[in-house]
Amino acid sequence: MTTLPFWQRPIEQLSTEEWEQLCDGCGRCCLHKLEDEDDGEVYYTRIACIRLDIDTCRCAAYAERAQVEPECAVITPANLDALDYLPESCAYRLRRAGLPLPPWHPLLSGDAQSVHAARISVRTYALPLSAVPDPDDLEDYIIDPP
Repeated sequence: MTTLPFWQRPIEQLSTEEWEQLCDGCGRCCLHKLEDEDDGEVYYTRIACIRLDIDTCRCAAYAERAQVEPECAVITPANLDALDYLPESCAYRLRRAGLPLPPWHPLLSGDAQSVHAARISVRTYALPLSAVPDPDDLEDYIIDPP
């Protein structure tokens, strides 16, 4: 009997460590988002959370992210369905839908840089919040869905 790699098992069966490894490190969930009050549509901006290291696309305060950034959405199997704004390429969304990981995913490629080489990460277009002269003008930085 062949054992499936953990990322092919249903997400409810994953350990916390396995769940965390599903993250491809794209940084897209760490971009500031704006919600339209009229229709609830969520728009991504190119402005990164102050905690995101744009070069590595990793959170500088990952272990305590929810405490230091109250708006941070900690992604779990329990709240995944409510986070429907996550990018379509998000491994959490893909696996929830029973779909395979893309070939550039580090778990398949064996290379943490493959997400950047495939130009999936925010590394080339994200800006730090300090680049925004007036934080009330985030709508000026709205991008097409990442």
